[in-house]
Amino acid sequence: MRADLVLSLLVALTGPPAPVGAPIALPGGPPVGMDYLTADRVQGKIWVPAGNTGNVDVVDVATRRVTAVGGFPTAAATRPDRPRRGPSSAAVADGEVWIGDRADGSVCAVDARTLARGRCIRLPSMPDGVAYVAAAHELWVTTPRDRSITVVDLSGRSPAAPLVTIKLEGDPEGLAVDAARGIFYTNLEDKDRTLAISVRDRKVVDSWPSGCGSEGARGLAIDPDRRLLFDACTDGAVAQDLGRHGKLVGRLKTGGGVDNIDYAAGPGLLLVASGRDATLTTARVAPTGALTSVATAPTAAGARCVVAAADGTAYVADSAGGRLIVVKPPR
Repeated sequence: MRADLVLSLLVALTGPPAPVGAPIALPGGPPVGMDYLTADRVQGKIWVPAGNTGNVDVVDVATRRVTAVGGFPTAAATRPDRPRRGPSSAAVADGEVWIGDRADGSVCAVDARTLARGRCIRLPSMPDGVAYVAAAHELWVTTPRDRSITVVDLSGRSPAAPLVTIKLEGDPEGLAVDAARGIFYTNLEDKDRTLAISVRDRKVVDSWPSGCGSEGARGLAIDPDRRLLFDACTDGAVAQDLGRHGKLVGRLKTGGGVDNIDYAAGPGLLLVASGRDATLTTARVAPTGALTSVATAPTAAGARCVVAAADGTAYVADSAGGRLIVVKPPR
């Protein structure tokens, strides 16, 4: 088949190629172990917990400058083919960014503007994902090793920062918060179910099948205004209508090896990185929740986590290459 016909067919199926910018090299690598990245869309920064390096790398979106906040502990990996464990997740809070560290089971504060290190709190179990619930002044942390959510009180009412454990019936994976309605969402990866947990009551108030199949669901993203929850499957993503008991309203098929996804509400774009196919797929989200691929871009083998800036620019974690792959939103 002629090359121009092949290109036309690919564009028809997946959308035109997205423009790829120059990658951003991270200090201390390669490799640089990365999992949960987060965007501070007010300050215009991407926060990159950089695992084995003992750094949290902060990328200025406007200048592409990288500042390393160092001194976080690291520890040997549980598997011989993995880099050392260290800082792995981040959550933007009120003037702070909280970092979850798998090496010592702690969460630590960093000043969002000055990048100065603050206090650390040791958790009863190793943290995975971290989210800040502003209305309650609480940090909600998935702690899958003991099948639980750990809630950290940051209100300052007590100097001890009390911890509350919410026990679950499976392994929590991924997280999203509807701040206005006071609902925290997570998946039970081993059960292929999505849970809705009341922030006030700290109880599961609803659950439904994630729709990802036997391999279970992974990361989560949310559009609280349109009441849409986006669930990462290992081979794409689904959209669920929160106003209708998590009814499946959209599905996006991509290559395999998907983990953490992200959503840019302004342009209405869902970003899904396939580590197996080394491809980033950008999908347009319709008001109904329908997902339509509008662009694809080459990334790197194993690049399975992505975070979005306010304008929809994607930053894809290439851990083996020790860099962020930057993909501009489709025109």
